[in-house]
Amino acid sequence: MSEPIPVKNEANRRALARIDGGMGSQPALIVVDVVVGFTDPECPLGSEAESVVHANVQLMDAFHRAKLPVVLTTVIYRNDHEASVFRARVPALNLLTPESHWVKFDPRLPVAETDLQLEKRHASSFHGTALDQWLTERSVDSVVVTGLTTSGCVRATAVDGLQNNYRVVVPREACGDRDPNAHEANLYDLNAKYADVVSLTTVLEALAS
Repeated sequence: MSEPIPVKNEANRRALARIDGGMGSQPALIVVDVVVGFTDPECPLGSEAESVVHANVQLMDAFHRAKLPVVLTTVIYRNDHEASVFRARVPALNLLTPESHWVKFDPRLPVAETDLQLEKRHASSFHGTALDQWLTERSVDSVVVTGLTTSGCVRATAVDGLQNNYRVVVPREACGDRDPNAHEANLYDLNAKYADVVSLTTVLEALAS
């Protein structure tokens, strides 16, 4: 079991706690499906996500500097039986096979050796994975959830984060959706019930304190 990664000092703890109670003293960053298939508009699953990628680069750099845990997820289907109902509803998901370049992390992301690279099958990063155990081993008490898409895997991960008893923060500029209306509607709903939806600047300033 890995040793918990300490927050640098008590001032940092107080700064993190200022985000509406959403971020605790030991946060982790969960970057949901910022992979080529979702950031390249040429893919049926993709959209124009330049600003979302840039925001996640900033967050990953900030979490790395603070020596806090970072998780990146991708979706891969290794046989016809995995998530078959989900794939029947969204046939474009069948493109996400192990040999496809669509499942690779966007090359602009500053992935570090210490980051957890997590393979998943369903919308939530928690469902059917070891994510909760990995976070628990690092004494994580809150998660910053970002990525693609807001109405799908970001929302599912944020809701499951709460249901696994983590405080949840969603920086609005660090997630995106193919449908701008769905993006805004889901951020509104997440903030009302499940998470603190805040600005990217708010999170970066708290981490830098």
